[in-house]
Amino acid sequence: MNKVLILFAHPRFEKSKTNQALLCGIDQIDGVTLNDLYEQYPDFNIDVEREKELLLTHEVIIWHYPLYMYSAPAMLKQWMDWVLEYGWAHGSGGNALKDKIVFNALTAGGARESYAAGQHNRFSIREFLIPFEQTGALCKMIYLPPFVVHGTHMLTHQQLAQQVALYHELLRRLASGAFSIEPIRQYDYLNDWLLTGQGQAKR
Repeated sequence: MNKVLILFAHPRFEKSKTNQALLCGIDQIDGVTLNDLYEQYPDFNIDVEREKELLLTHEVIIWHYPLYMYSAPAMLKQWMDWVLEYGWAHGSGGNALKDKIVFNALTAGGARESYAAGQHNRFSIREFLIPFEQTGALCKMIYLPPFVVHGTHMLTHQQLAQQVALYHELLRRLASGAFSIEPIRQYDYLNDWLLTGQGQAKR
């Protein structure tokens, strides 16, 4: 079994129908901890030692946030700058997070096809996430493809319910530990891995 830590950063969570739906009920999934950074630190005064302890006691780390101007909200960037210290998370002797799994869970207003060369956003989601991927590599972590919910303002109730079911299945799968890393890395999104059936838990 793995313990899964969701580092959630959304400055306007009360206005986000999609993220409210994604997080609803996760407290009932064994092994999953939600750490709402904006709720925990409204003054941005992050308790670094608390955050380090949470990281040490979990095997899977999720950076969950809405895509803001092709990056993360300010709180998550500050969390990374403060918590992932040289000598602890990286650099000389910095092996605290070695071999832990990490990935991004994103919500984005744009459709998936708009994130491509020659399209409106010019680059893929994976290209926009390169700084996160490199951060994971620097900290000797195992970086996985992202889980992404696109077109959030266009989703029907049924489509949103399908994305929620996928995310919750992903959390259960990761917590169970019943998966192999290398096959997952063949996919652009964790959504794709799940939808092919490769990520479906055996019941």
